[in-house]
Amino acid sequence: MEASADLSIITLVAHASAVVQIVLAILLIFSLVSWTIIFQKWFQMSRARREARNFDKRFWGGADLNKLYESATERRSSIGPQEGIFYSGMTEFLRSRASNLEARAGTFGVIDGVSRAMRARYQRELDILESGLSVLATIGSVSPYIGLFGTVWGIMDAFTGLGNLESASLAVVAPGIAEALVATAIGLFAAIPAVIGYNRFAYSLDRLSSQYESFMQEFQNILGRQA
Repeated sequence: MEASADLSIITLVAHASAVVQIVLAILLIFSLVSWTIIFQKWFQMSRARREARNFDKRFWGGADLNKLYESATERRSSIGPQEGIFYSGMTEFLRSRASNLEARAGTFGVIDGVSRAMRARYQRELDILESGLSVLATIGSVSPYIGLFGTVWGIMDAFTGLGNLESASLAVVAPGIAEALVATAIGLFAAIPAVIGYNRFAYSLDRLSSQYESFMQEFQNILGRQA
């Protein structure tokens, strides 16, 4: 029982060298940051999918474009990405018609302006959805190497200490090696969720991006027929 207690995680961390403890602290911070981003992106992506689904039902359910625009205007600060793209495109379309741009530049000029407005809003929304993913990718790729550095340093420190002993047994060597291997374990603990989260959110973002682009193309066609 005593040997088991001596090799517990808390005991190993407490008796680890200062460098290993610093490495463990960095990895724990990485893990906390990673889980914070994972939960934030999960809520953000879920909300974006839900809002896109609800807006699609209203848009393709035969709702009047002007009524949809009025509704988006009233909730301008809280609309979802896809409705925001619609709002930007519709705003540019109405502004162009109000300024008689259609008569001067023709239908192509109006739709081209609408396309640029929606594309700019689309890019802004993607930037918001992408925020944090690069941090997850960095944590997922760097954490194992930081943990490995802590392990190598710990093993070097353990064997340096053994050099001062006349005789060494497994009971003397095991704690030092175990302390060093904790760094690798914590590194993997920080990296694995970050990699899984990054891959999952990147896939979700790719699907949302395709959905937004399809909507923009269809909406441009509708406005082109109206113009």
